[in-house]
Parts: sequence; structure tokens; C-alpha cells
Amino acid sequence: MGVSCVFSYPVPEGRSGAQVVDILQKQVETMGGSKTGTFYVDCETYQSVMLNPPKTLHILHNSEYPASCFAILDSGATLVADTLFIALMSNLKNIYQAWKGAKIESKGNRFQLADFILKIGSVSLAGSFKGILLEVEYCPCIVASECWAMLKELLQSLIGNIAESPPSALKKKKWMKSTPQQPQCCSTWTISTTLGKLPP
Repeated sequence: MGVSCVFSYPVPEGRSGAQVVDILQKQVETMGGSKTGTFYVDCETYQSVMLNPPKTLHILHNSEYPASCFAILDSGATLVADTLFIALMSNLKNIYQAWKGAKIESKGNRFQLADFILKIGSVSLAGSFKGILLEVEYCPCIVASECWAMLKELLQSLIGNIAESPPSALKKKKWMKSTPQQPQCCSTWTISTTLGKLPP
């Protein structure tokens, strides 16, 4: 596991999201990237029933970690559990209830370009297209501050000045080492904050 950065990419006027995703994927292939599969990330939001003020819980699944699910409280506390955690949530329906129409998901293609893994896909909220997600991971490095320049160079060749500065999640953890339990900047965490479309 290396250091990852996730960016939302604006859809230019007069183009569809699918057209822009296709253009970005062709750019990666032109640079020498090869398609290595697909990816899928989703996030379901739950809200507490009995607490005042209500607490929010986000449960995420990532195809890169098929046996795990991730839970994030609004306090920022995180939990990594196996996929049976969803069954536990159905037993807690008197405490936490799923928000209807608040499921956000991103899916698309995964590419390998030398030491980089790139994921380009569309993001939808309750089945409605909301944006484009681009994740770039530099595999050989686990300290964000030591590889931001390389990530930035690759990102700027793909998406221009959108990648001028690192995402806020990466800035906060720039000296921290990345581990499977504490990724530097994981796509599953960033989808909701990047698009700003999820309920609080």
C-alpha cells in the first residue's frame, strides 16, 4: 500500500460524465497505462435514532478490500471490520437507521502505469450521476511528504491545475506512514468530502 490522492474532476459544459471519463482513460492509456480491472466503492449513511443531536455513521465498502468494510463516525473515529458488520447494523435498527437515497458509489476502471495505480470512475448518489473521481496511488512510498511532488507531476499531466496542492486529508497526515489500518488518503473516505453531496 502506497500513498493515494483522490480528486473530483469537473465535467466541462457540453460534455457528459461518460465522455469525460472516457477521455481521461484514453489519456492514461496514451501515457502507457494498462487496464488491470475495475473498482467499486460505496458509502451508506446511517443516523442515530435516539441521540440528540443525532450522530452520523458512514459505512463504506471498497473492492480493493473485499473482505472488509469501514465505518466512520462523525467524530472522525474509524473502524475496520469484516463484511458481517452490515448484519450487525440490521440488528441495531432501533439505534441507527439508514438514510433513504443517501447511498453514494463510485465505479470505473483501474490502471497500472509504472509504479502508479490510477482509478478513474463516475460517482453517483442514489443512482444519479454527481461527478468524476480520479485516484492516484504511488506504490513504492508510504510517507506522503516524500512523494507529493511525483504524484503532483502525474496528476497535473492528466487533470491540470486541479492537482496544484494536496487534498486536505493528505496535508493533515503528511509525515505519517501509511498502513492498511491507517491509509494516507483513502478513496473510500474521500468520496463524500470531495463532492460535498452527502448529508451531514
